[in-house]
Amino acid sequence: MLPRRSSLTGLAVGLFAVYVAHTCWVMYGIVHTRPCLPAARLAHGAPDGCIRPYLARRPKLQLSVYTTTRSNIGTENNIDLVLNVENFDVESKFERTVNVSVPKKTRNNGTLYAYIFLHHAGILPWHDGKQVHIVSPLTTYMVPKPEEINLLTGESVTQQIEAEKKQTYALDEPVSHWRSRLTLNVMVEDFVFDGSSLPADVHRYMKMVQLGKTVHYLPILFIDQLSNRVKDLMIINRSTTELPLTVSYDKISLGKLRFWIHMQDAVYSLQQFGFSEKDADEVKGIFVDTNLYLLALTFFVAAFHLLFDFLAFKNDISFWTKKKSMIGMSTKAVLWRCFSTVVIFFFLLDEQTSLLVLIPAGVGAVIELWKVKKALKMTFEWRGLMPAVKFGDFTESEKKMEEYDNQAMKYLSYLLYPLCIGGAIYSLLNIKYKSTPCYEKVSGLMTAADMRLWLLDQKSFFGNNSTYLVLRKPVLLTLAAASVCIPMQ
Repeated sequence: MLPRRSSLTGLAVGLFAVYVAHTCWVMYGIVHTRPCLPAARLAHGAPDGCIRPYLARRPKLQLSVYTTTRSNIGTENNIDLVLNVENFDVESKFERTVNVSVPKKTRNNGTLYAYIFLHHAGILPWHDGKQVHIVSPLTTYMVPKPEEINLLTGESVTQQIEAEKKQTYALDEPVSHWRSRLTLNVMVEDFVFDGSSLPADVHRYMKMVQLGKTVHYLPILFIDQLSNRVKDLMIINRSTTELPLTVSYDKISLGKLRFWIHMQDAVYSLQQFGFSEKDADEVKGIFVDTNLYLLALTFFVAAFHLLFDFLAFKNDISFWTKKKSMIGMSTKAVLWRCFSTVVIFFFLLDEQTSLLVLIPAGVGAVIELWKVKKALKMTFEWRGLMPAVKFGDFTESEKKMEEYDNQAMKYLSYLLYPLCIGGAIYSLLNIKYKSTPCYEKVSGLMTAADMRLWLLDQKSFFGNNSTYLVLRKPVLLTLAAASVCIPMQ
């Protein structure tokens, strides 16, 4: 019978392998769509059932972008034309910046929508039965980012440069922001779909028409919402009457279109589960700022990171559960590691870091606090409503170990203290912060980083048997180095 430890590790690795294989199979199904083969269907006596692309007829098209405060429009009333591209070529990419008039309703925390029409040239969209359109909000609501100030001068960049334009907002209330980019795509492949097995993700973007005895699907118009980043958002002031809008277009393949639809749905699901705009933006950056090949490598790196995180937590808890004494271990190293981990966690919490990073950091902080309890042999007894803390006795060997530990920390402090004080002074003079507590957290973070150098020496010297904790850093550094060395396309 296998030991419990080995069976648990094997189970985790097995589940990880199944997860990776299933993900690869799903991704293959997304990027590879089975085409319709009319000859094969007719040979078996089945009807044609194929849906052909309307773009294969090479129609003359026109692209029109309108803005309105209404989410539904039926006629050309109360709408503004902001961009009109005649003789629109679906194969040619472009990028244009236009100024959009901001209605009073939008300036008062209202919403403005963009209606994008792809229709036949020379015909208004409302009079074209073969037009396709899509709607996208040009505004979103988000809590403004607090201004960062210099703690010595008390001035921020906005106060120094644009003090006359500054508008005061409640920091905890969301306000209307302008999306300054609108990215459009049209699927240009002459792909013939099988009407009996249409992909559900693409089907909702398709509009079919009957031309003679065959069915055609009109051009698939798509808005790349992943390109809407937080860095491109602009606060809408009540005095603003016009705002810039950059409209960019590029063709897209069927495989990438389906992949992008799934990624947008995933981001939307995260927002429904409570992820903020900033959290969702970090997920968007994974896909937008990385080419597909590097993205695939990033997926495997992230998957292995999750596996190593789990194995590290499991092995660390297993080691400390069996640890009955502190012989061969440094109590101060445990204390400083706990301190640095907690400081880093509160810094990430103050910065409103993504939950993808915050949750593992919180779990690590809880584990470090538990290790401190084990190292100091702490027990809690309740006396009424107040808990009493008791510390256990150390053996002679543990006391001898403490003497070596104190001596090592004494010599190390000659180097660490000047570094920590110098780092705190440098950050005070050159870096801006949201508040004084934020400065204290960042300074503590720098101290924690310096202390981690000592912890690594302690762990390698005393042999903490936490194999996964020791091996995880070289593996991740190697993978990260490989990611950096691959040129961006």
